[in-house]
Amino acid sequence: MKLLTFRTEDGLQSGVLTEKGVLQIPVTIEQVLNGGSEALVDLATYVKQALEKESDHQFLKEEELQFGPCLPNLGKIICVGLNYRKHAEESNMPIPEYPILFNKFHNTIAAHQDVILLPFHAQQVDYEAELGIVIGKTAKRVTKEEALTYVFGYCAANDLSARDLQFRTNQWLLGKCCDGFCPVGPYLVTADEVENPNALGIRTYVNGEIRQDSNTADMIFHCDELVSYISQYMTLQPGDIILTGTPEGVIFGYPKERQVWLKDGDELTVEIDQLGRLTNRMKQEV
Repeated sequence: MKLLTFRTEDGLQSGVLTEKGVLQIPVTIEQVLNGGSEALVDLATYVKQALEKESDHQFLKEEELQFGPCLPNLGKIICVGLNYRKHAEESNMPIPEYPILFNKFHNTIAAHQDVILLPFHAQQVDYEAELGIVIGKTAKRVTKEEALTYVFGYCAANDLSARDLQFRTNQWLLGKCCDGFCPVGPYLVTADEVENPNALGIRTYVNGEIRQDSNTADMIFHCDELVSYISQYMTLQPGDIILTGTPEGVIFGYPKERQVWLKDGDELTVEIDQLGRLTNRMKQEV
């Protein structure tokens, strides 16, 4: 299933994308995440029954919705740096021996079609297309072989990064945690619809021009390895998200004479096979 949220006068609502349109559902994304396999079965039954009805008045037109984040109240945001071989090479950095972990905070979360502010004090804002792994069960010291059974689903994400702030010190956090710097969506796609998360095309477009064009197969540490590794050191809970790194093609990897950083009015689209297209527009903060 493709789960999503959308904004209404009555607050944030949840839905499922179907061939008839978006079906509003009577539960929140958090309730589905925390309800385990039973909640997913109940939701699948609800959707099936709605699709079988002759009337389609319950279905909303996706293009008329104002999207919310596909994970509006997520838990930990754990990010993996330099996790694509070609990205490490373009950054002139060695291939990591262990996953490089950092984090973002809840203030960074944004939705599909949201306008993202370019921070007033940053001049070098960059895009990073990333596959997001959403945890569905409490995971502590899980093996690589069982790791993906703890995954609820996947989503597209953009790990926006202010490079001048990121590299101001040897800690990356400041350049990663500006408001709105982690758009996610448009959908949270359940794991049963993604046969192999390490065989997905992943792309970024800036104003329609393709900038990143790779495959999650180029990851140094694959999805099962990441879930297992992180769970050795911290307990993963339903609603936690792991951003798995970005492929080559970021602005930071260009020769300096070709580095044109994101600017007011730029439109970014992150596209991942089976997960949809996540689009945002940049606006200069004043």
